[in-house]
Amino acid sequence: MPTELPEIVQKTPVHVDLSVVVPVYNEQESLPAMHEALSKALNPLGLCWEVIYVDDGSSDGSVALLKQYAAADPKVAVICFRRNFGQTAAMAAGFEHARGEVVFPIDADLQNDPVDIARMLAKLNEGFDVVAGWREKRKDAFLTKTLPSRIANRLIGHVTGVPLHDYGCTLKAIRREVLQDVHLYGEMHRFLPAFAHLAGARITEMPVLHHARRWGTSKYTLSKTFRVILDLITVRFLAAYATKPIYFFGRFSFWSFGIATACMGWTLVNRFVGHIFVKDQPLFLVGIFFAIAGLQFLLFGLLAEMNMRTYYESQGKPTYFVRERLNCQAPERRRAS
Repeated sequence: MPTELPEIVQKTPVHVDLSVVVPVYNEQESLPAMHEALSKALNPLGLCWEVIYVDDGSSDGSVALLKQYAAADPKVAVICFRRNFGQTAAMAAGFEHARGEVVFPIDADLQNDPVDIARMLAKLNEGFDVVAGWREKRKDAFLTKTLPSRIANRLIGHVTGVPLHDYGCTLKAIRREVLQDVHLYGEMHRFLPAFAHLAGARITEMPVLHHARRWGTSKYTLSKTFRVILDLITVRFLAAYATKPIYFFGRFSFWSFGIATACMGWTLVNRFVGHIFVKDQPLFLVGIFFAIAGLQFLLFGLLAEMNMRTYYESQGKPTYFVRERLNCQAPERRRAS
C-alpha cells in the first residue's frame, strides 16, 4: 500500500499596512518608553503594522531589550549589525526588510513623537508619496544645531529643487514603491526626499511634534554640517548627470579649451604684432595648462559615461521611473551576460 504523502500547507503571507523603521544606537534608556509609545500610537489605527528595530552596533543593553520585545510580540522584528555602520545603513536595512505599504522611519530617542504617525498617514492618503516631518518648534540648542540645520536646509532645497524646511527630521511617511527606486549610501539618509523627487514622487511636508532630549546624548555633531555640503555635491551630480556624465565634464572641458585658445591666440598676436617671443610670454604656459586640463576633463567624461552605461546595462536598471501602467505589464529585465 503506497504511503500517503503529508499534505503541504502553504502559509499565505500576511499583508502589512505600515512598517515603522527605528535605527538604534546605544538607546537603552529611551527604548522602553519608545516601544510603549509606538504600541499606543499604532494599535488604535486598526491596521496591520510591524516595527523593525535596527541595532547599529550598540555597546550598551539595547540589544537585550530589543530581543525581549521581539520574543514577546511577533509584530516586532530586530536586525542587529555586527558593528556600527551609521544611521544611513541602519535605515537602508530597515527599508529592505519592511513589508508595509507605507514605511515610517523614526528615531529611537523619542524626540519625534509616534503620535504623529496617524496624522502623517492621513496626509499621505491625500495623494502624496512622501510626507516629510517638519520640526517647526524644535527643542534643540540654537547655535550648535538649529541654526546650522536651517542654513543646510536652505542650501539643500535650493540645490535639489525640493524646498523643505527640515531635511534633518527622521520622521517621514514614505510609500514602499518609492523606496524601491531609492538606494542609500554613505550618510545620504537626510536626502531621502531629494532622491524620492528624482524617482518622480509627490512630496509634501507637515509640522510634527519635537521634544527635548530626555535620555542619552545626541549623536549629531557640528562637523556633520560640513559633510552635508560634500554629500550635496554627490546628490546634485546624481540628480542632473547620473545618466549623462559627459555633459558635466564636457562643460569644464569646453571652458578649458576656450581659455587655452584665447591664451594661445593672444600669444600669437604679441608675437607677430608686438614682436614678443613666445618664451617671454607666461600666457603660453597658461594656455598649455588649460589645453591639457580640457583634454583630461573630456577623458574623465568618457570614462564616466562608460561606467554609468555599464552600471545600468549590466544590472538591467531602467533609466526612467514608471508611476503606473494601464493594460500592460512591466517587462522582464535581465542582466547582461
